[in-house]
Amino acid sequence: MQNSQEQLRAMLLEKSVRTGTFTLASGKISDLYVDCRVTALDPVGATLIGSLGWEVVQRDILSRFPDIAAIGGMTMGADPISLAIGMTAALQHAPHLLQVFTVRKEAKDHGRGRRIEGNFNAGDTVIVVDDVITTGGSTLKAIDAIEEEGGRVAAALVLLDREEGGREAIEKHGIPVYPLFTRSSLLG
Repeated sequence: MQNSQEQLRAMLLEKSVRTGTFTLASGKISDLYVDCRVTALDPVGATLIGSLGWEVVQRDILSRFPDIAAIGGMTMGADPISLAIGMTAALQHAPHLLQVFTVRKEAKDHGRGRRIEGNFNAGDTVIVVDDVITTGGSTLKAIDAIEEEGGRVAAALVLLDREEGGREAIEKHGIPVYPLFTRSSLLG
């Protein structure tokens, strides 16, 4: 019987990993494309991500940053990951619940005109989430938006670090990065 890490790795390899020639969001050309949304939006994948992500939050992040109030990141990649982790904490009746929020690419031009939606308040200490980091650009944009709205980002949790400099770019800002997988650990 596979453990949760092995099950999620197998699911990512089956559903989300593609090889060929791809232009990434960063503009880089790569031989590997990983669409984590396919796995994160699968009920089994979301359950595995929630369980493994919550383990990392409890073991590695809350031990260093006990005042974490919420978890979220740039829509759309971060949304199912953040919600799965928040729901897992709630289902386990964890004493430390995480509220969930999402960061829009741009503020809405109607309604309240917000860039951050959901359960986020100025002054919150948060975990920023991303599905895949390559250069770290989208994660850094989410961090900027959170900080502009008065939040403090304590840590970044990512499903996959492609090991192409993104982790280092984020950590230069004093934010530790916790990947569930790296390119090396995913591909073996």
